[in-house]
Amino acid sequence: MVKVYLAGPEVFLSNARMILARKAELARAAGFTPLVPGDLAIPETNSKRERGVAISGVNEGMMRHADLIIANLTPFRGISADVGTVFELGFMCGLGRPVYAYTNSARGYFERALHDYYGGRVAKRPDGATAGPDGLSIEDFDMADNLMLDGGIETRGGTFVRRPVPEAERFTNLQAFEECLAIAARRHLA
Repeated sequence: MVKVYLAGPEVFLSNARMILARKAELARAAGFTPLVPGDLAIPETNSKRERGVAISGVNEGMMRHADLIIANLTPFRGISADVGTVFELGFMCGLGRPVYAYTNSARGYFERALHDYYGGRVAKRPDGATAGPDGLSIEDFDMADNLMLDGGIETRGGTFVRRPVPEAERFTNLQAFEECLAIAARRHLA
């Protein structure tokens, strides 16, 4: 069986178990064996820090056993994807595994930085770059997120699905996930 690691910020939701169980069910229905953060027991620890390191180790172990990753890169706690999920995507890229991702935001990184972070208060610098009031240029490559995410997925033959959903469904709508899952299934289960 082809094992898929399901990465994303869903682990932080109040209904995380329900959403993650649904994603695992969909992955199984598509023919994959899902590997889901939170499914394995975490070793007992003596401190919060040790627990965090233990969780990281368990997740890395699952990724080492996965054949590919599908990552939820929907903006989380800011204008970009969850940093833990970004690490996991990079980890899988480093292992040379196929990478797939999706986002429930059709708005690209530049638009989110421009409006959500800088509130539209930007100007052109003498070098022609668009920059915020802090003088920092804003990455504008018509990509869903940072160029290293889009580029890392694309250069490895993966797919980055972008779909708009109502704000109330930002982390629960699974249409883009299902589309990403179907693409991965066609490529890896045929």
